[in-house]
Amino acid sequence: MKRATFYAVILVLLAGSGCSLAPDYQRPEAPTPADWPAGAAYQATSTAPAGQVVAEIPWREFFLDPRLQRTIELALQNNRDLRIATLNVDKFRAFYQIERAALLPHLNASGSGSVQRLPADLSGTGAAEIRRQYSAGVGVSTYELDLFGRVRNLKDQALEEYFATEEAQRAAQISLIAAVAQSYLALAADQEVLALSRQTLESRQTSFDLIQKRFNAGVTSALDLHQAQTLIDGARVQNIQATRLVAQDENLLRLLVGAPLPAELLPAALGEAVLLQDLSPGVPSESLLLRPDIIQAEHKLKGANANIGAARAAFFPRITLTGAAGFSSAELSGLFKSGSESWSFAPQIILPIFDAGRNRANLKVSKVEEEIAIAQYEKAILTAFREVADALAERGTIDEQLAALQSLTKATAESARLSTVRYEKGADSFLSVQDAQRALFVAEQNLITARLARLSNLVTLYKVLGGGAGE
Repeated sequence: MKRATFYAVILVLLAGSGCSLAPDYQRPEAPTPADWPAGAAYQATSTAPAGQVVAEIPWREFFLDPRLQRTIELALQNNRDLRIATLNVDKFRAFYQIERAALLPHLNASGSGSVQRLPADLSGTGAAEIRRQYSAGVGVSTYELDLFGRVRNLKDQALEEYFATEEAQRAAQISLIAAVAQSYLALAADQEVLALSRQTLESRQTSFDLIQKRFNAGVTSALDLHQAQTLIDGARVQNIQATRLVAQDENLLRLLVGAPLPAELLPAALGEAVLLQDLSPGVPSESLLLRPDIIQAEHKLKGANANIGAARAAFFPRITLTGAAGFSSAELSGLFKSGSESWSFAPQIILPIFDAGRNRANLKVSKVEEEIAIAQYEKAILTAFREVADALAERGTIDEQLAALQSLTKATAESARLSTVRYEKGADSFLSVQDAQRALFVAEQNLITARLARLSNLVTLYKVLGGGAGE
């Protein structure tokens, strides 16, 4: 084979491309209203600065507390779930590279040599002889001319899977950031409850000691003494429970961080300056479609669309080419001499005639998978809309609830103070003191819980609106 002919064959191989039978992709209409819900629970909120959508706000600009920032950094470096998601991205990138490689012919260099002795009765000369053969060359094996886009659609499907895993990794990162922040805030709140329970226990112990002296002096009854004891025991139970919750919160935070957490990074109290105060939800179309889980679902839908093209191409002929060019000689020394050139070319065409319905079933499967992907995409949007609406409903009511609890706590504290004064003056029984102190402790706990809910709601909004994970 002349050198020019060999190069022409290679060019034919490289030029083997054709049409795609995949349907034209069209993004499904979002199955959600054009506006967020309205009503008593959805009060007007201020907007984010400079019209930024939440997905464009880096987490460092939202979580302002330096200790929380450092905790999030450690989690991003060490969390095992995030590491697995990142490794999945690498795996699907490699899968895509495998499918993309099928678009080009694979050239292999080869060299071989053989020595064979033939006995006299098998040789053509009637005498024993030794035959030698040496060869060296470059070849292409079973390269498919992608005339109907089968290989290209498989490559596109792998590419969309790779993009989907990238978005899954981004979603995992945002979820991790939110989970660390929620755990951090819960730990801060439980530490406040623990401090409150300790303070309450000390206060009730002091009250019990005074009542014990009054009882010893015959001024008060045994009933008052035992009622005071129940207050101490109740405070002791609350203190033990709060101690356990703080330890469990720390354990969860260490799990999320994936490494030992330095003591100086642990929160001391539930501070109001940890987060930005306001976020703008924007409009559903601009906020929801920027969520990584929805982008992931759309990439999977695009991959299913490409897979239909590959299934359709199976109904058409497949042409594969195998070729090689090089040198052959009976002597190693003459392998590359003039006249030792050798070549081979073996095209093959496969035309499906009867497959017992296999290709038709594969096409049906690919179309059903696309319908499933559409339903999953629409469900992702519906779920996202519900999550944001729930968070907005909480945001629209939490400040009012917090104000009511603050007023309730203040009134309960005054009631407890007056009950104590009336008891000390003999104008009321200790039962009213007991009830007032229990009500005060519950009100103070509920106030801490409401403050935690307010900050947690901001974190939730940041997450469900597709908060940016970048620096």
